[in-house]
Amino acid sequence: MPAPTSLTAPALDLDLIRKYSIPGPRYTSYPPATQFTDQLDGLGLEEAIAADNRDPEGPISLYFHLPFCETRCWFCGCTTVITMRRGAAAEYLDDLTREVKLTVARMNTKRPVVQVHFGGGTPTFFPPDELRRLGALIHENFNLAPNCEFSVEVDPRRLDEDHVKALQEIGANRASLGVQDTNPEVQVAIHRVQPHELNQQVFGWMRNAGFNSINVDLIFGLPLQTPDTFARTIDDVLGLEPDRLSVFSYAHVPWIKPAQKIFEQRGNLPDAETKLAMFVLAQNRLNQAGYMDIGLDHFARPDDELAIAQREGTLYRNFQGYSTCSGASIYAFGMSSISQTPDSFRQNHKSLPEWRAHLDAGRLPTERGYRLTEEDQRRRLLIMRIMCDRKLDYAKLSRALNVDVAARYAKEIASLDDLEADGLLTRTAEGLTVNPVGLPLLRIIAMRFDAYLKPGSQRHSKTI
Repeated sequence: MPAPTSLTAPALDLDLIRKYSIPGPRYTSYPPATQFTDQLDGLGLEEAIAADNRDPEGPISLYFHLPFCETRCWFCGCTTVITMRRGAAAEYLDDLTREVKLTVARMNTKRPVVQVHFGGGTPTFFPPDELRRLGALIHENFNLAPNCEFSVEVDPRRLDEDHVKALQEIGANRASLGVQDTNPEVQVAIHRVQPHELNQQVFGWMRNAGFNSINVDLIFGLPLQTPDTFARTIDDVLGLEPDRLSVFSYAHVPWIKPAQKIFEQRGNLPDAETKLAMFVLAQNRLNQAGYMDIGLDHFARPDDELAIAQREGTLYRNFQGYSTCSGASIYAFGMSSISQTPDSFRQNHKSLPEWRAHLDAGRLPTERGYRLTEEDQRRRLLIMRIMCDRKLDYAKLSRALNVDVAARYAKEIASLDDLEADGLLTRTAEGLTVNPVGLPLLRIIAMRFDAYLKPGSQRHSKTI
């Protein structure tokens, strides 16, 4: 693997990271989902779908939320349904079929699907034949592009070779494995026992089946983790030779996810300094191993499509994180899933009974939504380019937005004085560039262009 360039190895200033470790959005959308409203009357979401489908060539990304898990991982912040009953998968797929039919009736189905993603929950809770049935539903109703990125989130504890074969048959070519930590004591503490031999076995199955990109998810800041134990986890995972890694900071939100209160009761969460040490360790280990720092918590091999897109200025960010599918509208299915058109967001009901009740009534199961103003769309592009390119080119952006960016956002640009004084970025008359020391703090820079962020807000996870 080629050695990383200086761009990929941020200079870690721990004092600055401590100073700016404050709550802030992850900007998988702008405005963030905290701005969505359940007052849907007059929002015009149906009109937004109609407008989006006037272009027969507009690319589409499909997302399917498959929420079931056999057991609850105590750290998890996802929308899940805990059950051992396999029949729940078939019933849910019946409901997904109804939602797909309601949605495609509003779509131009000739549009190319460039991306498909199965998230959860545990998508491989679904038996192989139910996965084949879901694949048939997709292929019968949508036009998948020849080079479609088809990815699935995988729990190695809930996968066998028949699952891999079924996924291969329906077109899946990418996978993301939830590993989190390979230390047995940490696994017991988070209620997710997963011997590393399972990870190795699943990697072998998927490589043999032709999966051309495999990501591994890790989390730092979990109970009983130390820099030494997390270093071993990283070494274990590097031995698998993944194409990408996502190294997330554990988000402790017990007021949203009550299971996390168990960690407070046991008092076994690492303190802030220990968590920071693990963050630094992960950055250094992965950079030394030759992985590019794509941004926030994403790393990729230098020849990976994400790394290439970053170098070429075509990287994009959406609800699945960093992506190469710039400009694709997202049509999402299943409870809690979020759809996106150029000027709207729609989020489905988060509870299974409410989602199902809307389908029973023949209605799209939308609970919340948002319609972007022209100003929202302008700020979205500015924040996107900070998060993806690590810079703003005022002239280029002015042409794209048909406004004088430097003049219109002079107040926001001036607000960066303190960040520039701390070395996070450099400003010129032509634009701004994030310096290496500022790369771990991209969210802090993007926040200065967020019109909705309130000082002192605690509605988001910390930036580190």
